[in-house]
Amino acid sequence: MIINLRGTTSAKIGSRLVSLREEGGAVALGRVLTLVVLAADDATAERAIRTSNDVSREHPSRVIVVLPDEPPAEGTQPRLDAQIRVGGDAGASEVIVLRPRGGGGSTPDTLVMPLLLPDAPIVAWWPTDPPAAPSQHPIGLMAQRRITDSTLCPDPAKALTALAQNYSPGDSDLAWAGLTLWRSILAAALDEPPLDPVTAVTVSGSPVHPSVDLLAAWLGLRLGCPVEIRGEGHDAISGVVLERASGPISLQRPQGSAVAALSRPGRPDQYVNLPIRDVRNGLMEELRRLDPDVTYGQVLTEGLALLGAPALQA
Repeated sequence: MIINLRGTTSAKIGSRLVSLREEGGAVALGRVLTLVVLAADDATAERAIRTSNDVSREHPSRVIVVLPDEPPAEGTQPRLDAQIRVGGDAGASEVIVLRPRGGGGSTPDTLVMPLLLPDAPIVAWWPTDPPAAPSQHPIGLMAQRRITDSTLCPDPAKALTALAQNYSPGDSDLAWAGLTLWRSILAAALDEPPLDPVTAVTVSGSPVHPSVDLLAAWLGLRLGCPVEIRGEGHDAISGVVLERASGPISLQRPQGSAVAALSRPGRPDQYVNLPIRDVRNGLMEELRRLDPDVTYGQVLTEGLALLGAPALQA
């Protein structure tokens, strides 16, 4: 069900949600958080709504999508248009789309506050280009978690640099969530004998994909050894080689493949499922824990700087 409201207020939207709950039963119960989406345009908003609908199967939420304030037309007054989506059009969530016009969205936090679920965590998500300092954005100030996606920024290197310079506990990025499987496989391989120290690391992959820099920074920070990044024509990370006296550990994923080969000295190659994670899976993982991701903070603020990664040279 989709309900359009023109020239409304946040209070009226809240009242309409209550009416829908009373008419349709427990439509809005069981929500575990409020997800505030800061969309750049209508197309971005629709993609984010589809993603949040899928994610809602694991994380039922109230999703509030805030679009940029449209410039005022001559002779018009500031106003707020809105759309409410429930039922089949909202997955296991309820979706509220806010379209401020003519100055009606100059303070987005005041639009959102009356619609927040009581006693529920608030998560802010920028599906495309985020602000330089998410924690200082009016919505970011009220959120426990602030999720960005540097992979979809026009200049991922510049975005990573800004996020590193303005990091605050609670910030996270979907490029980091995409590394979970890589980090798990490499950590497990290093836990197997022989437990030789790693003397050098090589990370290969797309020269413009932020996950390559973040993985290299994490390995350099944790292993305390030189790390080299090799840019090549790949859609994301193509491989990692960990040099040791007993022989290298290599994890390689061919272009376009969802399977990677793990090679270790004296053992047959092992093939592991290692697909490129989409936005839906990354967001789903991020919402599983709402406390600050300490490791991400260290990699962003310390690992990239120690590495001298391309992201910080942009």
